[in-house]
Amino acid sequence: MGSEQYGDEEYGDAMRDIAEVPAVEVITTTAVHLMSAAAVKCGLADNPETQTDLDEARKLIDALAGLVTASAAHLGDQHARSLRDGLRSLQLAFREASPFPDEIGKGPGEKYTGPVN
Repeated sequence: MGSEQYGDEEYGDAMRDIAEVPAVEVITTTAVHLMSAAAVKCGLADNPETQTDLDEARKLIDALAGLVTASAAHLGDQHARSLRDGLRSLQLAFREASPFPDEIGKGPGEKYTGPVN
């Protein structure tokens, strides 16, 4: 998001807007985007036959697990619990969608969350 993309006034407005957003909101919004993308890649969307890509899903779930694990202490119990629940659901969906499921503890994100079963 450099000033070459935006006019100087638009760039300044965008920077002021993001400066006013609390960190918890930025983290949870990012997590929701990762969850949504991972769900699609796990085949949980409208066209699973064309949208499923477990390699991509693994990357997204790993990123989500790292974000949730690293930020949980800053999010408060309500936000952290919701994100952990969503992450766990995605990890289980990934395992179910995989023709050759990973061993327990070796699935996406499990190096951050511990074993999911």
